[in-house]
Amino acid sequence: MTTSTLRVGFVPGVEPDRFLRRWKALRNGTWLELIPVAQSRQIDALTAGEVGMCFARDTDPGNAFHAVSLWEERPVVAMSTDHVLSVLDEITEADLAEETEIPSQGPDDAADRVAVAATGVGYTRVPMSLARLHHRKDATHRPLLDADPTRIILLWPRDADDELRQQFVGVVRGRTVRSSR
Repeated sequence: MTTSTLRVGFVPGVEPDRFLRRWKALRNGTWLELIPVAQSRQIDALTAGEVGMCFARDTDPGNAFHAVSLWEERPVVAMSTDHVLSVLDEITEADLAEETEIPSQGPDDAADRVAVAATGVGYTRVPMSLARLHHRKDATHRPLLDADPTRIILLWPRDADDELRQQFVGVVRGRTVRSSR
C-alpha cells in the first residue's frame, strides 16, 4: 500500500492541530505533514514546492494561487506590564497618540518587538495570535479597537489543484467524518 503525504505550511501564530486531528479522522490514506514557515517565506515556500498548501497571513497571492479566506485576527498592542497603557482594558488609536511605537522592521520580527516593548520603552502592534505566541512574564497586551484585523488565508498553487487539496479545504472549513459534500 502506497501512502502519499500532503505538506502544509503554517505561519507563526496559526495552530493547525485541530485540522490535523480532523484529517486523521478521515482515514483517507494520506499523511499530513505540518511545516512551520516564516511569514516572509509564505509565498516562496509554495512556489519552491516546499509545501503544497500554506496557512498565510495578510498577503495578496495574485492569480497564481487559490486562496480561501479563513479568519481574521484581532489586533493588539503589546507593552510592558508596567506601561501606563496596561491599566486599560482596551486601547484606541487616540490612547497611543503620545506613546512611543516600536515599528515593525519586517514580517518576522514580532518576537523581537514584543521583547523590546517588554523593557518599557514603548509599545508594538501585533495580531493577538502572535502576542500569545510570544508571551512573556514582563509583557502584556490589550485589544486595539479601531485598527484593521489581519487575515489568515489558505493558499495553494492553481496548477496544483487536485482532489487531495480539495479534501483538505473541506477539513479546514469544518468537514468531519460524519459530514458529506
